[in-house]
Amino acid sequence: MHQLKRSNPALLLPLAALLVLAGCSVAPPYQHPAVETPAVFKEAPAASQWKAAEPAESFPRGEWWKVFADPTLDRLEAQAAEANQDLRAGLARLAQARAVQRNARSALFPQIGIGAGPTRQRPSPAAQGHAPDAETNASTLWRAQASVAYEVDLFGRVSSVVDATAATTAQREALFRSLQLAIQADVAHAYFSLRELDALGALYAETLSLREQSLKLFQRRFDEGDIGELELARSRTELASARAEAVGVGRQRAVAEHSLAILLGQAPSVFSLPPQPLNRLAIQVPPGLPSALLERRPDIAAAERAMAAANARIGTAKAAFFPRLSLTGALGYESAELGDLFKWSSRAFVMGPLAGTLLTLPIFDGGARQAGVDQATAAYEEDVANYRQTVLRAFKEVEDNLVHLRLLGDQSQSQDEAVNSARRAARLSQIQYREGSVGQLSVIDADRSVLQQRRVAIQLDAEQAGATVGLIRAIGGGWGGESSN
Repeated sequence: MHQLKRSNPALLLPLAALLVLAGCSVAPPYQHPAVETPAVFKEAPAASQWKAAEPAESFPRGEWWKVFADPTLDRLEAQAAEANQDLRAGLARLAQARAVQRNARSALFPQIGIGAGPTRQRPSPAAQGHAPDAETNASTLWRAQASVAYEVDLFGRVSSVVDATAATTAQREALFRSLQLAIQADVAHAYFSLRELDALGALYAETLSLREQSLKLFQRRFDEGDIGELELARSRTELASARAEAVGVGRQRAVAEHSLAILLGQAPSVFSLPPQPLNRLAIQVPPGLPSALLERRPDIAAAERAMAAANARIGTAKAAFFPRLSLTGALGYESAELGDLFKWSSRAFVMGPLAGTLLTLPIFDGGARQAGVDQATAAYEEDVANYRQTVLRAFKEVEDNLVHLRLLGDQSQSQDEAVNSARRAARLSQIQYREGSVGQLSVIDADRSVLQQRRVAIQLDAEQAGATVGLIRAIGGGWGGESSN
């Protein structure tokens, strides 16, 4: 019997060293970039101190719109969550990201397959060691085997790809939450805009009723010869003007209702909302906002996860400078005759690359790998800048809505005084007109002032509702206790 030659241990040392390096990674450690945060909000001096921001996107927000205690709004929000097409598209994008992550994770495990089939071949005379003009015969070789392929994760190339896809998936989750919050806020904004137009519609309906009564009075006085045609014409003009403005409000409401229908995932032709005038909201968002609420903004969480993904891609780019080790093999049966395929004597195996090479080491590529590292690094720096800009924009949005709410309260109070004064002036002008102290123009101007001041008051109420929704959205969707969605 022939003695088997023992393997030279020196030949195994390089392979052992590469296997030791399988757990090493060249990806830079991910560090959360520092951002400057104010101690308090400028527009909310009583706000609590801020601590270092940490993404808390996974915290539940609850159904924040229920703070308005409006069953109609609750129903609309539920419909939007169920049927909004942008939400469904966002959910599909999230599913895609999760599938990409699972695909990347599959590279951490061996890839095993089975196959069977014949191979028809005819070797050349030279391959058989025969003369160039020698005849060779074609033969059929049957194979049934299992194959295994596995790339050793040298220098963290595979794990960096997995980390990048995991961070990208988390980013997509945060973007979906951001979209969800935006649509919830859009539904609330659209709803309160409709209610504003309903309030304006009710105002013009009241105005039209009063002006129709005035026109009847002027018509009777004209018929009796107490006034001239000029005063009658002025009364008709005011009535027609109010009708035109009322039609304009109705047109705006129809368009706003169509927009709300789209947010709910419905065709405008099948959706309608009964008129319900907007009332002034008595909701006060606490000015002392804890930092955790701003941390819960999903767009900030998405920007932070984008940085983590970009950082992992730097590791993938750096790993291209180092060797790649791919282990492959096949075990099964092969035979020249199909009937002999599964006999014990037909067993065969191959250890090593079925195609290509076992170990690849890049030598020269004209700077392509370094360009890849530079690109990945620049992409990371871009994401850092985007993250910091997102944080700054978040602070601005909170400040804007805080100042809106703080000053709208004072503005509404002054506007209420203006409405009361206009009504008082209108009543006095009517009394003086009946007494003959003033002319009809004074009465008309006073009525116009009442209409204008009441319209401004309604618009301020709508702005206050919109600012309340905007502030809740700016702080991440709520400020109360943690309740599940």
